Amino acid sequence: MPDDTIIAVSTPPGSGGIGIVRLSGRDALAIARKFFRPRSNVRTFAPRTAVFGTLRDPDRGESFDEGFLTYFKAPHSYTREDIVEISCHGSQAVLEEAVRLGVKHGARLAHPGEFTRRAYLRGRIDILQAEAVNDLVRAASFEQARWAFRTVEGRLSRKIGGLRDEAVRLISEMEAAIEFPDENLPVSTRRILASMKRMAGSLETLIAGYETGRALAHGLTLAILGKTNVGKSTLFNALLDEPRAIVTPFPGTTRDYLREKVKIKDAVFNLVDMAGLGVPSSAVEKEGMKRGRRIASQAEGILFVFDGSRPESALDMALLKKYENKNNLFIINKIDAGCRFRTGLLKSRYPNVPVLEVSALRGTKIGELKQMIYRRFAPKIGPGDEVIYHLRDKLLLEGALFHLDEGRKALEAGYPEEFCAEEIRNMIEEIGRLTGEVKADDVMESVFGRFCVGK
Repeated sequence: MPDDTIIAVSTPPGSGGIGIVRLSGRDALAIARKFFRPRSNVRTFAPRTAVFGTLRDPDRGESFDEGFLTYFKAPHSYTREDIVEISCHGSQAVLEEAVRLGVKHGARLAHPGEFTRRAYLRGRIDILQAEAVNDLVRAASFEQARWAFRTVEGRLSRKIGGLRDEAVRLISEMEAAIEFPDENLPVSTRRILASMKRMAGSLETLIAGYETGRALAHGLTLAILGKTNVGKSTLFNALLDEPRAIVTPFPGTTRDYLREKVKIKDAVFNLVDMAGLGVPSSAVEKEGMKRGRRIASQAEGILFVFDGSRPESALDMALLKKYENKNNLFIINKIDAGCRFRTGLLKSRYPNVPVLEVSALRGTKIGELKQMIYRRFAPKIGPGDEVIYHLRDKLLLEGALFHLDEGRKALEAGYPEEFCAEEIRNMIEEIGRLTGEVKADDVMESVFGRFCVGK
């Protein structure tokens, strides 16, 4: 367990009204007092009480800023160590000078994520909560921040802890019956299987939360698809509200693809503008179409664009047929030039797919289109669902489910209960890795290495 004192700037780089320097460790307050002088006659720093004073270089005998020092006494702090936070003006030069003086008087510069690592090592949080702290700091949308905070509070940990407790109770009963066969301890195979089925269902629900978490953290990919010259790039620019893609009156302007993020309400989407699909006129256009088809096949959703100023064509219908099993939204563009496309045809053939007539050039109904995109594609999260943000967590949950299923199969096949008990033990070990009860250096480096310095 580390016992040295660390220091770092906890606010983002750059200038701001307020900046915070944080120290954690046994000598945090003693070191801070070397370069922080209270304005009033303060002899002791009461915990959780802000004290006004100046930051002072003792060697030069001059002050260089003023601010507040707040002392958090162990174990009632973020790291469960003594913590000092100095809030001063957010000048990078001032903050760096404070850190320099802290290091000069005995502190060590903190590594990325070291404050949260210490909180984990001292048992204040588990590894899932530690990951969620970083997810909360880096959240790209309020929805992502909201769900990350639920994990910081321990909601996910409690659910997984409940699964672990149930598995421990189950294996205790099984092992008692195995170790003391003469006692005739009652063990119901039916009840064991029912419990395993219940745990498997909970694990499957948690695993399913990974796709939701990935969508919240990275955004869903929406491919803008259609034949050439239907206005895909104009629509792309309209949704971004900036001229990101080059637009000309000539077909085939977009040869490659452009990818940009757009935020609609509390959801993030990755919009992809790509070459129009059809008969290529050159090798470059052929490669662009090839890439476009690959993107469309992998995208979570498709914004299918049609030229509303012209009647539907055989190519339109062929493209529809090819991608009809994707999660689509149909957009009839160019209604400013008159609508000759039979919108009713799409509605009759695909009654469950939303259709909207717009003019990307004029901006007509673009706001309504954004609302439709949100309703169609934004992640749906139920009140009892959980969100999993990291592949590591998903793989460990899948490992736990695998061992649980193997134990169930062994029991159903008539194998001795020892085989089932061993698989449940393996399941418990996977859960221990997930929450960090089973500590491993490579896991800690992977988790905390993603943090910024100061958190």
